[in-house]
Amino acid sequence: MTAYILMAVIAYLIGSISFSVIISKKMAGFDVREKGSGNAGSTNVLRTVGKKAAAITLICDVLKGVIAILIAMIIGNIFKNVDKELIVQIAGIAVVLGHTFPIFFGFKGGKGVATSLGVLLMSNWQIGLICLVFALVLMVLTKMVSVGSCGAAVLFPVLTLFINENYTVLNEGKSGKVYFVYSVILAIIVLYNHRANIKRIMSGTENKLSFGKKENN
Repeated sequence: MTAYILMAVIAYLIGSISFSVIISKKMAGFDVREKGSGNAGSTNVLRTVGKKAAAITLICDVLKGVIAILIAMIIGNIFKNVDKELIVQIAGIAVVLGHTFPIFFGFKGGKGVATSLGVLLMSNWQIGLICLVFALVLMVLTKMVSVGSCGAAVLFPVLTLFINENYTVLNEGKSGKVYFVYSVILAIIVLYNHRANIKRIMSGTENKLSFGKKENN
């Protein structure tokens, strides 16, 4: 139990490092949450700061998920009585929650997509790549990042029903039932964070991605 709690805390604190806020303040002199959509994510950084800042933010947010899972693997190997798959899943959920509700930044964070991608690529790189490609295709077709993000979130649990052997980086080949529940939890977090976007998509008022000049509002 100690190992699970320790991992949850570590992953949550890693997730709580809001690179979008740090980078926007460093490169543009303002908190990205005070501009554009008000979201602490790479898409809002792209719109309000620029491509370079957005790329750095995206990479850092993905790495948060990657690092959290790597630490979970290390702890899983140190503590002999720990379920290695369970501790990886706890880390994945905790780091995404940290990104969404960062303790260091007033619990106002991003929507967890990039960090979830890092978690997913480490947990199951095959499913991760499929979800990434699917999201990119939807983004290109609709020019809406939220459509790609939500589409990938929905696809993730569906894929676990078909790709359920050797499904973790640990390759222990256990039943995919627990992993399916894990995938549903991550999907719900992402979809919940996009609830306002989903309403705008349904009403046809969702913002479309533009690679033109950054917004100044």
